[in-house]
Amino acid sequence: MTLLASLAANDISTSLLMFAAEGTKISFGIYDIAKSLTIPGWIVIIVLLIQSVYIIAVGIERWLTYNKAKQQSRQYAPKVAQALKNSNIDEAINISDKHKDSHLAMVVSSGLKEFSAHLGSEEITADQMEASKRALDRAIAVKTAELKRGLSGLATVGSTAPFVGLFGTVVGIIGAFVALAQESNAGIGTVGAAIAEALVATAFGIAVAVPAVWLFNYFTNKVTSFGVEMENSASELVDYFIRQRTKRLNG
Repeated sequence: MTLLASLAANDISTSLLMFAAEGTKISFGIYDIAKSLTIPGWIVIIVLLIQSVYIIAVGIERWLTYNKAKQQSRQYAPKVAQALKNSNIDEAINISDKHKDSHLAMVVSSGLKEFSAHLGSEEITADQMEASKRALDRAIAVKTAELKRGLSGLATVGSTAPFVGLFGTVVGIIGAFVALAQESNAGIGTVGAAIAEALVATAFGIAVAVPAVWLFNYFTNKVTSFGVEMENSASELVDYFIRQRTKRLNG
């Protein structure tokens, strides 16, 4: 037992010394990994870079759009409310036209323009009221679609980036096994580059997917909030139309 244990210990120590000696000659820095990338690996990295640039561009553009819409809506709401309180629909329309980036202004303006077109008649009929409501619904649908622009792209990047990275991982692992099959005494130096390529592709794919999903969820919540505000404004405007119609009938 003592002889066998001594031989086993010698074999293990010899293997470790060989591994350490070989490992001292190997460098897996960013430059070395980039230099060892294969054509499929470069394709994966380029695709992920394009997706990351898209995420940054959409994120900045959507943030600026939503921030501007929120700020203008805060300025717009009290002004248009005062104009409608004074029954000055023309002034309310003019105020709406001056706040083009406000999601509330677009919806209110569409309803007011449709309603004001019927004010010249002696009586505002139920069909004319329905036409004003449909104008509000169309404006909400159009503005919601505009607010969602680019979000589907974020969802696509968030769902596909890990698979793009996984493709690079598979290619790298295949390269590692091919290197092992070609050399009988292959060590870590032979397969290290292929394994590094696989790990880099996986890490890069996850690094692209996580912010894409986060931004998609964040902006989706923003759009939902804007949608609630537009629905509430449309509902209040319909109530205003009903009051105006009642005044016209009683007057």
